[in-house]
Parts: sequence; structure tokens; C-alpha cells
Amino acid sequence: MTRAEACLILNMVDHVGPITVRRLSEKFGSPEAILEASSSDLKSVQGVGVKSAQAISAWRTTIAWEEELKQVEQSGMRLIHQEDPDYPVHLKEIHDPPLILYVRGKLENGEKNSLAIVGMRHPSHYGMEQARTFGYQFGNIGMSVVSGLALGIDTASHRGCLQAKGHTVAVLGFGFQYLAKAGSAKLADDIVEAGGAIISEFPFKRPPDRQTFPMRNRIVSGMTLGTIVVEAGINSGALITANFALDQGRQVFAMPGRIDSPQSLGCHKLIQTGAKLIQCVEDVLEEFEYLFPKNQRASAAPNGEGMTIKLTETEKMILDAVPPNEETEIDAVMSACDLPPSVVSATLMVLEMKRAVRQLPGKRYVRLVSQASVSTPTDAKTHPRLESFLRESATEGDEPLDPSRL
Repeated sequence: MTRAEACLILNMVDHVGPITVRRLSEKFGSPEAILEASSSDLKSVQGVGVKSAQAISAWRTTIAWEEELKQVEQSGMRLIHQEDPDYPVHLKEIHDPPLILYVRGKLENGEKNSLAIVGMRHPSHYGMEQARTFGYQFGNIGMSVVSGLALGIDTASHRGCLQAKGHTVAVLGFGFQYLAKAGSAKLADDIVEAGGAIISEFPFKRPPDRQTFPMRNRIVSGMTLGTIVVEAGINSGALITANFALDQGRQVFAMPGRIDSPQSLGCHKLIQTGAKLIQCVEDVLEEFEYLFPKNQRASAAPNGEGMTIKLTETEKMILDAVPPNEETEIDAVMSACDLPPSVVSATLMVLEMKRAVRQLPGKRYVRLVSQASVSTPTDAKTHPRLESFLRESATEGDEPLDPSRL
């Protein structure tokens, strides 16, 4: 029996966890030897109760480990244990590292340079954009982004890293059989195709429950240098991840938000209790100066990958009326620009096509580009669609608006 097979079997035994297996290994010498020990010998180890001893000694009749191995192989996955060179190096250092990891995809260099980005499942647009931005920028400088593949902040951080062609790892809170039911199969496929990895410590058919997600969270924090909480309610699971990070001696970072926003209460609580307030990627990197000296850091924006967007004066005026990181109603844009409603509406439509803004429900807009990404050359021409719209929108008897005068 191989070490991976022994760890797989012990991982499938009820009432047995990593700490119990560590104690037993110290007594019997190896995971393989644990499986050969009698129930009475197992019970002689401190902390091993009757149920655990009986469950281990009965593994030959109760654990369908060969079927589990077959499912792993058929699914294109592999198993790695703590002595495997691909096992995440930081994860070995925590109090209760997983006995075995089911891995689909590729882990890079033991994930030495990795950061966790976590948050709530139903964040604000601001939270989603910040998670995507941070995921992009960390991916762009070569740091792995680790998260939990859940809706909301997790998904945004994974997607941001993929956009930068970076390396991202998703940790599941259930067995791989339930990945499709979780609604994350497409993102998981994209991560693997881009050279990243999906991992889980749970047997293939283990369903999600209230216990599995906190166990998942300890892996997210444990395999990384630090954990960034983007948005979290006061009872968010992201705070569990942050608490694990603190217990594991890792850095915790929190992004501030509006003081009246429920999505920011958890982050503000973390900041009040010692987490580092961050406003940009540099705030995180300065804690790891030994890994990324300032003169070697690459900088990049997640929109357009460094390209400059050319705008007319009118387009720039209307874009300037949409503040960064705020949801702005169209009426506020009209008031700030003092332009006819038809011009504002049409120009916003053009800015959407240029990926400078995004429209949200309720005629609200958010800005997607920084000031540094915008230029207004003298030869910039009005978008043909805007020019056509202005002419068609003139009422009978009115003279069409001249785009060149705007």
C-alpha cells in the first residue's frame, strides 16, 4: 500500500481527523502502520477514543477506497499527501493540515507566493470590482490568488486573476461530485484550462454541510501568506477565514467601505481589532517586501491591460461626472454636465461600448477606468452611433445638435 492510499483511507474514516492521525503516526511510525494496528493498540494512544479506534480497525470492510481511487482517476484528478513535493508548503505549517488533497489542475511551486481573497456571496458592485481588481493585479505580478469558488467576492477574485493570465487556486467545501450542483463548474473549468487548480480535502462524494465550509476556510488561509477580506457582513464566513489566518500566524488585510453599508461591517470590525486597512495592492505588497521589492514590481490596471481609451471632450466630461467606485444615477450625471438628456444618454451608451462605464439596474452607472487610462486627443471624433442618435433625436422643427460643438 502506498502512502497516498493509506492517507486516502484514513481520510475516509469517520471520527478521525488530521490531529488524531498525527498522534497515531507518532506512535506507530506511518499511516500505513496505523491501518495494521489492532483496535486495542489504537485505543492506547492519548486522545483516541473507542469509536475512532473501532472505525480505523474496521477499514477493510467499511471503506470503499478502491472505488474512490477509480473515481479520482476517471475524473482526471490526482491525490497528494503532505510528503508530496506539490503539497502547499504553508499548509504543512498549520495545526491540522489535511491528510490528503484531491487536485484537479496544477499547483505551482508549492504555492509559496499566494494570497487569499475572500468575502461575502452577495457583495455590492464596489466589492465585486475591488475583488476583481486585486485578483488581476496579484495575478499580473505572479502571485497565486486563492479563494473558495463561491459566488460573489470569490468568483470576482478568481476571474480577475484569470483576466491577467495569472495562477489561481479554488478550494472546495465539498467533494468533487458536488461541483456541478454548486453552479461553479464553468469557472472551475476555466481555472484548470488556464493552468490553475481546484482542490478539496473531502472524499469524492462528501456533500457540503455546516462543517465542511469552515474546514475549507482553514485551507484557504493556511496555504497562503495572508488573507484579504474585501467585503463581509458581521456574520460572514469570510470572518471565519480571517480568524483562522490569525490563529495560523498569517497576515490579515481588510478593505474599508461605507460606514452605513452592511457589507462592510465585518471588514470594519477586523480593522478595529488589528487587521491592516488596505486601499491598494501596494498596501499588501509592502508587508512582503522581501518577495517583491518596489523596484521590481509590475503595475497594471485590470481594464484594457494598460491600453489608453481615447475620448472626445464630451465623453470625458460625462465620464468625469461618474466618480470612481461609486454608483451614480443618470440624473446626477445630467446635473453635473448641464447637457441635454439625449446627449447624456447617448454618450453613456458610447462609454459603455468603450468599456469605460457599466450600467447597473435603475439607470445607475459605475466607472471602470482610471483617470490615467483616458486621453482626449484633438483629432478624436464623435462616435458614429452617437452622431446618428443626435440627428435622429431632434424633434420636428428643431435643428439637430451639432456633435462638433459638444
